[in-house]
Amino acid sequence: MINPKKYGTVGVLLGGPSAERAISLKSGKAISRALRKHGITVIEIGENEEIRAGIREHPIDVAFIALHGRFGEDGQVQELLEEMDIPYTGSGIEASRLAMDKAASRRIFEAAGLTVPPFRVFGPGDVCRLPPFSLPVVVKPVREGSSIGLSVVRTRRQFAEACTAARRYDRTILVGKYIPGKELTVGVLDREPLPVIEIIPWNQFFDYEAKYVKGKSSFKVPAPLPSSVGRKVQEVGLTAHRVLGCYAYSRADIILGDDGIPYLLEVNSIPGFTATSLLPQAARSIGIDFPALCLRLLDLALTRGNYRNHGGVP
Repeated sequence: MINPKKYGTVGVLLGGPSAERAISLKSGKAISRALRKHGITVIEIGENEEIRAGIREHPIDVAFIALHGRFGEDGQVQELLEEMDIPYTGSGIEASRLAMDKAASRRIFEAAGLTVPPFRVFGPGDVCRLPPFSLPVVVKPVREGSSIGLSVVRTRRQFAEACTAARRYDRTILVGKYIPGKELTVGVLDREPLPVIEIIPWNQFFDYEAKYVKGKSSFKVPAPLPSSVGRKVQEVGLTAHRVLGCYAYSRADIILGDDGIPYLLEVNSIPGFTATSLLPQAARSIGIDFPALCLRLLDLALTRGNYRNHGGVP
């Protein structure tokens, strides 16, 4: 039996200033509906107001962060909430910052022995040059999500244009070798990996349209992989979650290369969170429906809040 009073007033943080605002609004609205079905008092913050001002204006007991991209996933809103001593869902300040930074996180993954595609990083003052590995390559902003600003470059002629497109979103860009293979994702929930999902995009890769336009991708849950391969992919996702210091949940994007090697691309500390998003799909496949998943994350937020108030970290 759920006691809604134990959560007090939940502030669902949605919208925000990033390029992923539209997706964040969908995630936040879905979370609000799920929580209200259980009688929980919800205030939505960020759709029609600036997030910082809204948090300060509305008295909330716990924050459910549904902000994707900058400010939501890069540690900024987490820092604000900690300053105000408000428990919140998901990863802390540093883990959020690292997960958002594709260059910093890939270096951490490499140091942990995880396989990532060969890559180069070009800063604001650098001239973009094709790296020594062969085409095709993937060009993306270092700190952006939802495949915004991402291009797959198959000819030299396309490279400069792809770099310009990526720099519209971040002055630092990452150029990585394109790995042919199966597109997979694996979520982590409360220190346990969820079933692997195979993504089958209709486009050439899992771009913004493929992610968010209905019918542009199909999914296999769980992915039809040999059990040993599935466990290996899950271990990659779980290790990535741990080495970044993520908390409660995350979702790792992985390419199972044609060479049989799982290549870790990135970790999403606040992945899409509608009832049909990938991490909720994986949870549902093991019997955790969307409202139950939302409640689990709130419970974990309160648990971490209690630890932090007593000077510890779970």
